Amino acid sequence: TMYGNLSASHHKYTSLQEISRKRSLRSTAGRSISRHGHVRTAPSLAGYSPSFPSFKSSLPSLSLATVSARAAGASIISAASNGSGSDSAGEDLTPTVAVAGATGLIGTRLVEMFIAQGYKVNVLTRNPSSAKAKLETVPGANARTLAIAGPTQWKSAMRGCSAVINMAGEPIATRWSSDLKEEIKRSRVSTTKRIVEALNSLAPGERPEVLVNASAVGYYGTSETATFNEESSSGDDYLAEVCREWEAAAMGADCRVVVLRTGIVLAKEGGALAKMVPVFQMFAGGPLGSGKQWFSWIHRDDVVGMILQGVEDSTWSGVYNGVAPNPVRMGELCSALGDVMQRPSFVPVPDFALQTLLGEGAKVVLEGQRVLPTRAKSGGYQFKFDKVGPALENIIKS
Repeated sequence: TMYGNLSASHHKYTSLQEISRKRSLRSTAGRSISRHGHVRTAPSLAGYSPSFPSFKSSLPSLSLATVSARAAGASIISAASNGSGSDSAGEDLTPTVAVAGATGLIGTRLVEMFIAQGYKVNVLTRNPSSAKAKLETVPGANARTLAIAGPTQWKSAMRGCSAVINMAGEPIATRWSSDLKEEIKRSRVSTTKRIVEALNSLAPGERPEVLVNASAVGYYGTSETATFNEESSSGDDYLAEVCREWEAAAMGADCRVVVLRTGIVLAKEGGALAKMVPVFQMFAGGPLGSGKQWFSWIHRDDVVGMILQGVEDSTWSGVYNGVAPNPVRMGELCSALGDVMQRPSFVPVPDFALQTLLGEGAKVVLEGQRVLPTRAKSGGYQFKFDKVGPALENIIKS
């Protein structure tokens, strides 16, 4: 079968460090490589159209018609997506990564970045047809660079990959019902356990070298006065409980594990910022709640950059806070957004209105925490956006 060919094509496994060394002769625009071969900066993703011209001409957009014809309804787009490039000796030089949560706010950009960096991407999804529809427009996506694996094919799709990245999870910035709270936890913990079980069942020579798994700064609970780093203890609320179970599931992987506790991801395509921008455009913008709650933010391209470093830098292991080094209070964020959009930012949204709209889910925006990326900085990661003003300007004006 097509999928069987995909699985077999990676029996000749090459380590990630060896792949990275051989790929060093390729174009590495936007990356700084240390003498140890470790990535030290975020990839040059911010401020582009978005497209990667050097790849776009040779990697045409994926056609669903082509997918249907080639895959004949199968969950895998292309067997060629798992290690087709080889050198004169027949050794595969093209690294492959498996990504869960590839259709989300971070995941779509992540897939784009990996393809642009010369990787092939196997997408782990519960809904192959939906994933195809959402990812066909990603620059560089075609039958050679992207494969989609349905639930029964995850193990085969991970076999021989350099890394697995798990960003899957139900959105939390909505009204919480008891059913939704269960789904928020299940979509994170159960999915992670399933990935880890499949990964651990692979033979050592076929097993990915690293699992990069998402978590969230909700791990620390909320506070207006405390400052948290990776050594801080966990909170005692619902989101902290979810994060603890989520991380524990990831730590069961029999490989190097990097857990990224992300803050509030800034991107105009989704998340908190996408909800705020239309309100500011109508001259009705302002802080949510008191405006005094901490807002530990990160530009989406820095999240992607940290994931890439977690994949390629073998010294990265354990927990890292995926936040910018300069958190702000909600009022400061709204003031900066108003300046960038040339709109007022003095119309507050009162607590009761958000609680009426979101119920218990209002906690996500009404309470916050001041979180610092201590380990990411000491591990050599260089932020493209460390101040909220330039980050917002890049996002709004690009």
